[in-house]
Amino acid sequence: MKFGITGKIGSGKDTVADKLVEKGFIHISLSDILREDLKRQGKNVTRDNLVELGARIRKEYGGAILAERAYAKVEEDKNYVFTSVGRTEEVEFFKSKGVKIIFVDAPLKLRFERARKRKRESEPLKFSDFKKLERIESKGKKLERNLDDIKKVSDIILLNDSSLNSLYKKIDSISKYQRPGWDDYFMELVKVVAKRATCGRGRTGCVITKNNHILATGYVGSAPGLPHCDDVGHLMVKTLHPDGVERDHCIRTTHAEQNAIAQAARNGISLEGATIYMKLEPCFSCAKQIITVGIKKVICAKRYHAGQETRKMFKKAGVALIALEDKNIDYERG
Repeated sequence: MKFGITGKIGSGKDTVADKLVEKGFIHISLSDILREDLKRQGKNVTRDNLVELGARIRKEYGGAILAERAYAKVEEDKNYVFTSVGRTEEVEFFKSKGVKIIFVDAPLKLRFERARKRKRESEPLKFSDFKKLERIESKGKKLERNLDDIKKVSDIILLNDSSLNSLYKKIDSISKYQRPGWDDYFMELVKVVAKRATCGRGRTGCVITKNNHILATGYVGSAPGLPHCDDVGHLMVKTLHPDGVERDHCIRTTHAEQNAIAQAARNGISLEGATIYMKLEPCFSCAKQIITVGIKKVICAKRYHAGQETRKMFKKAGVALIALEDKNIDYERG
């Protein structure tokens, strides 16, 4: 299990993290990464300095840089809790790694009293100053914290407005092992299948199922006996899409969906009424094959930037299309 803890000042984020540590979770703080950087630079560890440094390195290296540095420390098969998550880019990165985001919250005056008592890194001691800081961190300037936006996309809202025992019970419930549902299970298998892909521009994979049984799998790769992109490079051509836009494509490999459908055909497996799970929406050509073989449901992790025609075809053909995240996947160039 991996959790990312976020929330407003004085909400009890560290208390939640400490309790998870007691349960065996390894704690990695994004703020501690900044604190270590400040100390190496010979600067005082103050809230202003933390905010300034955070904004500066995000501008230089991207909004998710602290999350990336934190996750680089992760060892698989261990439980982790990440704290001081303050940007939507960090949330998006953590979610892409399967980290559940917990937003800890509490009433404003209660949080002010908690913050006033702990006197951490020049936090405001006046209620008016506290509210002003809260407004800044809630709305977020560019490259600073934007907690209101993060709350909207968090997986769990944890209200810490009562006793410690009440909070601990909530944490116990959240950290209890959750058996994955079928969609989560098959999407995790898609990630494993995709590791066999041989084209670095998009290491995609797919899994075809029916009645929650796996019928076929496929990943993007060259036809048997032909060279792979990973070995000899990409075979790029310019392709005119149905939407009238010309795009660069690598044509050396066969798409994951096509390989899975071909595998089923070679083994005499009917795909009528099946569900296909994949990394991103299928292209125009793969969509036609999916319709033709009778697949009735498509579940993908993200959108495909040229997927408009696919969506139109699926709607006309009665194929259900579900994108778990309404965001395009970025491809490598070259």
